Amino acid sequence: MTKGPLNLDVAVSYALPRAGLPAAVSFRRWVAAALKNRIRDADLAIRLVDAREGQSLNRHYRGKDYATNVLSFPAELPEGLPKGIKFPLLGDLVICAPVVAREALEQGKALNAHYAHLTVHGVLHLLGWDHEDDKEAEAMEQLEREILAELGIADPYAGER
Repeated sequence: MTKGPLNLDVAVSYALPRAGLPAAVSFRRWVAAALKNRIRDADLAIRLVDAREGQSLNRHYRGKDYATNVLSFPAELPEGLPKGIKFPLLGDLVICAPVVAREALEQGKALNAHYAHLTVHGVLHLLGWDHEDDKEAEAMEQLEREILAELGIADPYAGER
């Protein structure tokens, strides 16, 4: 069992039929692995959506008119909090199931391994990691490799470079 934050609340909702999708317990395990030794308390939501909802959200929030694999929405904390006060609320992840399934097939990856990778990737975005330039991308990808290796999942970037 992967240990993560001392207090972890992961709400998983399915906006499409659950057949063939990972169980909520899997998502919680992947989130815990991503947060291990990084945060003590965490509260986040994961919503699995169809292509229509994924495209709508991507268009609305990112101005891109297509469904993408994972969207991260970091929580916005209220202004005026005393310095040092932190809420456990990290934010929300939206994972588009049809895109994940298509990518896993195209890339020859196990479906659950691809879900694990995208969950870890999204959680790291909630923690402030990004891949806007090559240096940031390399650092984030290396951290993803390490987290996934702890879960027994192969390097998701193998063969890309």
